[in-house]
Amino acid sequence: MATLLEQLRNMTTVVADSGDINSIKKFKPQDSTTNPSLIATAAQMPEYSSIVDDVLKTARQQAGDRATDKEVAAYAFKTLAVAFGRKILDIVPGRVSTEVDARLSFDKQKTMDQARDIISQYDKAGISRDRVLIKIASTWEGIQAAEQLEKDGIHCNLTLLFGLHQAIACAEAKVTLVSPFVGRILDWYKKDTGKDYKGSEDPGVQSVTTIYNYYKKFDYKTVVMGASFRNIGEITELAGCDLLTIAPKLLEELDSTQSDLPRKLDPAKSKQMEIQKIPMDQQTFEKMHAKDRMAHDKLKEGIEGFSKALEELEQLLEKRLAEIGQPA
Repeated sequence: MATLLEQLRNMTTVVADSGDINSIKKFKPQDSTTNPSLIATAAQMPEYSSIVDDVLKTARQQAGDRATDKEVAAYAFKTLAVAFGRKILDIVPGRVSTEVDARLSFDKQKTMDQARDIISQYDKAGISRDRVLIKIASTWEGIQAAEQLEKDGIHCNLTLLFGLHQAIACAEAKVTLVSPFVGRILDWYKKDTGKDYKGSEDPGVQSVTTIYNYYKKFDYKTVVMGASFRNIGEITELAGCDLLTIAPKLLEELDSTQSDLPRKLDPAKSKQMEIQKIPMDQQTFEKMHAKDRMAHDKLKEGIEGFSKALEELEQLLEKRLAEIGQPA
């Protein structure tokens, strides 16, 4: 019998949720996603020290002799995720997602500016825009930034997505892809209710299923990539989803498990469902967001968490700069 991973690949595009290049080589996913926490973790691994050091040396040259280590580190941080992205694109045949600074999540213009800076780095490296997704938090401002970027030919992955209102706004904005967070939704409900959830009762699984069915029912082109899994049960319940981005540990478990994997999500079935269409504007978005405690809490927490990871990464780069020392 085929493994769960082999069967999953037949109905869903499998994406690696990792900055660890060796893990990506092992599992050969179609695409790969990164985030600030993953990049910060990878940057501390000895096997990737050469990538970090090369970025820092280039940043020091470009920042000038008078720049402090802190200024050079801040400059280097902007190019490190792209450096990892370029390495990943040497391995995967598809796309890599590179994230905009989470601290810009409520600033439409600065989000667009940084997205354009990221894509220009890939452009200069000769990498097609079709192989890059810019990750942006699913705030109202982030979604509006993504709408304009998509019009400019820059493809976007809207992340930190927890509520249907966010998903609808993203689809209306014609973004390329959304990443609803399964495990983080489960975490919130377990803490809030004190209950455990299994299989199709998992609130994170239910959220992604609802979004998937809504998109297919109304023929939205935006695709759904379930993310942030806590166990393989969540993954098997979403078999058939457009894409699933999975951490190396869970990819390993799927690859070592032999069991029948039935398809759970199917666009033909979605088409037959009775689903009410919800018109979306900023007022409706904000009203629904305020009423959805889970989405409100997890979006806020996610932005704060990614922002903290970025600050720690900048401190790590500054420390590494001091260890490298001034150029001869």
